[in-house]
Amino acid sequence: MSLVASHHNRDLAVLEQLSVGSDRLGATVVANEPSVHAAVVLPTCNRFEVYLEADDPVVARAAVTRALCELTALDAGTVDSALVSFVSDDAVQHLFSVSTGLESMVVGEREISGQVRRAHADAQAGGHLTPRLDRLFQSALRTSRVVASSTGLGTSGRSVVSVAFDLADATVRWMGARALIIGTGAVAESSVGVLRGRGADVAGVFSPSGRADAFGAAHGVAPVALEDLSTELGRADIVLACSGGESIVLTPALVAAARASSTKPLTIIDLALHRDVAPGVSQLRNVHVVDLTTVGAHAPEESLNSVEAARSIVAHAVARFEAGEDARALDPAVVALREHVFGLLEREVTRIRPGAGADAEAVAHADATEAALRRFARTLLHTPTVRARQHAEAGSEMAYVDAIQALYGIDVAVPNDACPAEGIDAESPHL
Repeated sequence: MSLVASHHNRDLAVLEQLSVGSDRLGATVVANEPSVHAAVVLPTCNRFEVYLEADDPVVARAAVTRALCELTALDAGTVDSALVSFVSDDAVQHLFSVSTGLESMVVGEREISGQVRRAHADAQAGGHLTPRLDRLFQSALRTSRVVASSTGLGTSGRSVVSVAFDLADATVRWMGARALIIGTGAVAESSVGVLRGRGADVAGVFSPSGRADAFGAAHGVAPVALEDLSTELGRADIVLACSGGESIVLTPALVAAARASSTKPLTIIDLALHRDVAPGVSQLRNVHVVDLTTVGAHAPEESLNSVEAARSIVAHAVARFEAGEDARALDPAVVALREHVFGLLEREVTRIRPGAGADAEAVAHADATEAALRRFARTLLHTPTVRARQHAEAGSEMAYVDAIQALYGIDVAVPNDACPAEGIDAESPHL
């Protein structure tokens, strides 16, 4: 099962709070609730997700809620209302869609696969990963690679970072601009090259967590101490804030004092889930702020053909993942039927999804419709899956195959036709 809050259905401020202490959440839940056997936590700049292997989804959800209340400042009601539950096929489908970039703020962005990989590795290192959950994440990452190599999704290279920098074009003259980075994580690492590629001088890096020296040595950037932060802010033309710490770094008072003697504009790009920049900073004279909310409102649309091709691959991969647990003698028939149903489902989900910037009512209506469609698909597949097991045990496999072909017109002999990419089923020992 999975518990999900994302930019699709929750305010980014709520996501910020949920992600506080995310590095301890998985181990805490597994240690405190015996019926939860594994947990992988995926926090990014615009989503917070927990994937669990548990005996009882209700008990597992309650355990995660309790742990989040202990680790954050949120009360139980706020946590519970923020998280959407996915179980069985729905949880598998959601993770595969996330890892391929289909659920991203910038559809098709490739950074998400690296974030999924890190979440998986963290769970492994923390000792709260079971073989089944491990296989799920390996399958998700394999699906992501197939989508990247077999469709046009993400080929433009657009990402949250690139969209944010493009929005900053309106107020930044990049050539020779003096840049300051706040934070030393994955976004900071990838942005050094982007800044330099645009002609900026990356003059310093400040880390609230004390990692500036190591980051600076690795990337040829001067570390900035806390006592020098105000001075560097006063000299900067652009600030990339992406520390993701648990407290605000740039307050209105700090920025106003730093810029008191400067008349040139300052552009701040805040890509931290836990905002590095206080809301009042954007109201200061000659200060422009680009944040995740702005990026979401200006995220470009991917081509419909690329999205449909990617969803087809995801539907195929979801069908393959769960069918591996059932009635081996009838795998081709079960997989073919699941691919048929999931393929229809994903096409309908694509059709009902609201575009970027849709109002809350439209998003809520689409979420409810999607949930109903997924419940219907689960119900539709339940009896045929049970019957497959029964026919396999009785040795009457061909009767089942003939029925599937007659009822649905599915050619069970070539189930791979449902997937437009080769290699989706290939096992890969490396991530």
